[in-house]
Amino acid sequence: MSAIHFRRGLLAAALATTLGCNAAQAAPALNIDQVWTQSGQQGSEIVAIDAASGRVFVTFPGDPANGIPSGIEIRDINDGSLIGVTNSPAGTSVNSVAVHNGIVAVAVEAPTKTDPGQVAFFNTSDAPGASPFKTVSVGALPDMLTFTPDGSKLLVANEGEPDDYDVGGTTGSVDPEGSVSVIDVTGPSAGWIASNIGFTAFNGTEAAIAASGGRVFGPNATVAQDLEPEYITVTPDSQTAFVTLQENNMVAKIDLNTNAVELQGLGYKDHSIAGNELDASNDDGIDGNLQTWPVLGMYQPDAIDSYQVGGQMYYVTANEGDARDYDSYSEEARVRDLALDLDDDGVADTFSPLQDNDQLGRLKTTTANGDTDNDGLYEQVYSYGARSFSIRDANGNLVFDSGNLIEAIIASEFPGQWAENRSDDKGPEPEAIKLIELDHWMYALVGLERSNGFMLFDITDPNNPLYMDYIFNDLDSGPEGIDFEVMLAETSGDTQAWGWLAVSNENSSTTTFYRVSTVPLAPTAALLGLGLLGMRRLRKS
Repeated sequence: MSAIHFRRGLLAAALATTLGCNAAQAAPALNIDQVWTQSGQQGSEIVAIDAASGRVFVTFPGDPANGIPSGIEIRDINDGSLIGVTNSPAGTSVNSVAVHNGIVAVAVEAPTKTDPGQVAFFNTSDAPGASPFKTVSVGALPDMLTFTPDGSKLLVANEGEPDDYDVGGTTGSVDPEGSVSVIDVTGPSAGWIASNIGFTAFNGTEAAIAASGGRVFGPNATVAQDLEPEYITVTPDSQTAFVTLQENNMVAKIDLNTNAVELQGLGYKDHSIAGNELDASNDDGIDGNLQTWPVLGMYQPDAIDSYQVGGQMYYVTANEGDARDYDSYSEEARVRDLALDLDDDGVADTFSPLQDNDQLGRLKTTTANGDTDNDGLYEQVYSYGARSFSIRDANGNLVFDSGNLIEAIIASEFPGQWAENRSDDKGPEPEAIKLIELDHWMYALVGLERSNGFMLFDITDPNNPLYMDYIFNDLDSGPEGIDFEVMLAETSGDTQAWGWLAVSNENSSTTTFYRVSTVPLAPTAALLGLGLLGMRRLRKS
């Protein structure tokens, strides 16, 4: 089944104007053509492309606790046919995969998730089922990994998630520290030993973190235990890593020369102002009922990617949102169940109309934030995620946020993709993000977990992104991972710049493969494009 394409309709143009985007400066459109869709035997979570070997590597979760192995499916790049399967050791779970220069790296969670995990290294040409040529011990719950662009290091986000929270001090829970492992993979002389970068230097800085727009809230947890690395991007020059700390609403900036760490609180999105409206209820009978509300959204990004423009580094985040929910502790509540004091007079409000189910009553919020004076009453409502993607500079300053654009486009142009049952939670859930550069233009692909597709934006100018396209495939549900490998970066003669795109879908257990290419400009438009390219060309790193 062919993917469905949508290109710059009237709504997109109007929204672009509202956001200050200049449509005349739009990047060339892209052809995104479906090549194949295949169903995974055990699932499809994270995907990595290796054009050199003609293989696509797809992780599947299995059910190790019940004897169903986790591992990687190896597929043919041409048609997606299954070449074979490599299972992880009994009881372990594969969480991520990355490929670079003929090496496949696999993040393997220990049978007990609070124990140190491993990274297993294979050759891309290895036969399915082959043993890794090297395994390296890393931190607890390795959740994501990525190679530096120059291929010299592999970075691993070790989430360090607890098995539970020891709320009463008697349950004996285990809460390992989150960390980032850095493995030198340049050759045998490197030793293949992980250096773990932790956060113990920030213990005791809870007040400063809160003031910066981050949060630390795990019961009886130090800052180092509470921070849970989720996803990593490395800048094009391989010098700096940015790591999302999703539940903490922060990003860690790491200097890969010194391993020095800086924490950046992301602050909160004000949903009471025009342009930041959201649909807050799944019980109002209206799909896409975008309204302003007295709510602050926690950005809480999942995936992150980075790029360089004019010598300046930027990172781009998919602001999914996430809550902590364990047997002994849950921060999650609905607005209707809170004792509110929105006028901050120290007296609980009479049950507010805002707490009706068709207004804010159904919206999921946190009990870890909002009681600003610790009197048991909540002066502020917070929501999980920002239902958007954002661009920030290297210091964490917000350069651009897509506001209500994602929800507005789906509600107006693609009502069949609207997930009304998620309106009270995190909406379409922007989770995955991947940047692609073709012909010196930079595009962002934003995967929407609950709306079952991905949106395409021109982000060449980080201050003025432009919505371009919404792509979805009826066979796919729950995009979890996106990978792209450029095959020809710039047009050459009569050829087009192009690359391979793969999307792994958790809910449908499918992987879909696309060919992405630039659309040649008409002669007049080409002349205009050449002028714009001169103004907006990305600096090579």
